[in-house]
Amino acid sequence: MLPDYQSAQNLFQKYQLDVPRGTFQKLELYADFLVDYNQHVNLTAITDGNEILIKHFLDSFLLYAYAKNYFPDSANVLDIGSGAGFPCVPLALLRPDFNITLLDSLNKRVTFLNLLKQKLECNYTPIHGRAEELAKLPDYRESFDVVTARAVAALPMLAEFSLPYVRIGGFWIAMKSKEEINPALNAIHLLGGKLENTIPYQLPDGDERIIYIIKKISPTPTKYPRKFAQIKQKQL
Repeated sequence: MLPDYQSAQNLFQKYQLDVPRGTFQKLELYADFLVDYNQHVNLTAITDGNEILIKHFLDSFLLYAYAKNYFPDSANVLDIGSGAGFPCVPLALLRPDFNITLLDSLNKRVTFLNLLKQKLECNYTPIHGRAEELAKLPDYRESFDVVTARAVAALPMLAEFSLPYVRIGGFWIAMKSKEEINPALNAIHLLGGKLENTIPYQLPDGDERIIYIIKKISPTPTKYPRKFAQIKQKQL
């Protein structure tokens, strides 16, 4: 399914990534299981081995390569809209000391992530729920060092889903495809965040990506996040 280990290692090394053979073997298990499961439950449009390596695994690893200074040791991490597990299942393979929670609103995806966890013997916790609802609960609100999100929604909406979970001094890290941050700056400010860094990069196939690093500098007002219908109808 995936290219051989040496070909993958050559690719990773171009980005100063060191992926041990044991980790790569787990990526092979991941890819095989994803493609097989995807025949019955739609999880990804990407099913070619080389594309999985680049657009899923490499892209996920690059989150850590470019933003690792924002992750403390033994970080408490939440990923919003985890889908098939990107970027945080690959992150869990790289950093087993992280306490990673994967949140998705569709139970069929959470089921896949639980089965994948057993196959990979990996340290993460999938949960089923809506981001705008769980953010109201004390166990989740402002309790994470880092909150990640890959695509999922437009940045103003994604800010309202994500920033309520970030502790003060922690970071929301959004992975996007060239989407401008400016329309989201008002939402980020209202929700207690501040743009800390913008990291553009390019995948080997030419696809352009941007990582936005948002620091949580003040508490999110209790009225946020609003109900989904309100968020969708009128963005901050």
